[in-house]
Amino acid sequence: MRFPNIMQTPLKLARTVAAITLTSDHAVIAHMAASILLDYPSVERRARFDLVRASVAVLPDPLQEAFGAFLDAADAQTGQQLEAHFTATFDLKRKCCPYLSYYAAGDTRRRGMALVRFVEAYRAAGWEVAADELPDYLPMVLEFSALSDSPIARELLAAHRDGIEVLRSALETVHSPYAHLVEAVSLSLPAIDENTRKRYLDLVNEGPPTELVGVSFLGNLKPFSASASSESSSAPPTKDVFA
Repeated sequence: MRFPNIMQTPLKLARTVAAITLTSDHAVIAHMAASILLDYPSVERRARFDLVRASVAVLPDPLQEAFGAFLDAADAQTGQQLEAHFTATFDLKRKCCPYLSYYAAGDTRRRGMALVRFVEAYRAAGWEVAADELPDYLPMVLEFSALSDSPIARELLAAHRDGIEVLRSALETVHSPYAHLVEAVSLSLPAIDENTRKRYLDLVNEGPPTELVGVSFLGNLKPFSASASSESSSAPPTKDVFA
């Protein structure tokens, strides 16, 4: 079964988001804020929204505007309304999937291998993944980027930049306020190159794969060595993502 395309005219969704040069401190704030706000808006999460609003006030104007637009929209809804919108958007719309490897691997047997690479990446940086969430969950990767000094965190985001752009476009198409948050993430990352842009537009048109027997493309994430991951995992975990 083929899902209907979200859009009929790709160029309308090919909007470019200009990258912003951020200090390391600003990048940490931006990614932690996006991690909190992109997660399920439980009562506990919403209790932190005011703190996030205060924290992002030091960021460059485009990022302040993106975060502010989401927070204003969230404030205009009840907790139940925002929870319902989150579920209807991220759980029921295929191109609004918050799991990064889904855009490259889709509902195929390659997805498992892609998830293993995420786990290896965390372990290579000295982190263990909490068992209650998949390792490619965008809020988790953003938290990892905010809290880790390892360049691996940014590699995870860069390797799945095309998926992030598809998610942003899909959220804009359905007029979700969560589009502002993914735009903030895009603003915080380096500008996309032409190859990434082409993959992004292809994914916007075709959607994630449903089965690709014999195809090995797993995104641009390089495999991490088994020895590096085993050395990290043999020691007691030093950190726990989303514990």
